Amino acid sequence: MNKIEEAAFPSLMSEMESVQARSLLFTRPGFLIRRLHQIHSALFMEETLEHNITPVQYSLLTALEEYGELDQNSLAHHIGLERTSVAEVLPRLEQRELIVRSQSEHDKRVKYVKLSRKGRALVKKMRPFVQNAHDRTIEILSPEERKLFILLMVRLVDNEATDRVPLLKAR
Repeated sequence: MNKIEEAAFPSLMSEMESVQARSLLFTRPGFLIRRLHQIHSALFMEETLEHNITPVQYSLLTALEEYGELDQNSLAHHIGLERTSVAEVLPRLEQRELIVRSQSEHDKRVKYVKLSRKGRALVKKMRPFVQNAHDRTIEILSPEERKLFILLMVRLVDNEATDRVPLLKAR
């Protein structure tokens, strides 16, 4: 930080020094992102235990709710997953009758996926529990810090460097 930034953010500088003294791991974004993911995943599972749905499955279901019927490749891109990972998860959701899959009439290699009525009801039922997990993940932050945190994460995942793990841009 330069002198202007140091003058503008003295408490930030002090807090950063404290974090660095605690452990160098706490200065590494990758470590912190992985750790926060662990924390959020545990909170998600705790909040949604009775529904027996993983965070990835919930992401798939909510993407289908938002975008409607999609081919499997587009679905994978909407949530930033590998096509093969989506192909492994879908049979479990289909077995539980949460989704319906169909083959393209024009290209037999293409499979379409849509949310079933049961899947739509489950997403609706789970929404407040999932929101609790999200809220609990960042509850230590002030409302202003939460908004800033979300905006900074969006900036990081929208960065062109993330093309290594493509994510379809919003509408």
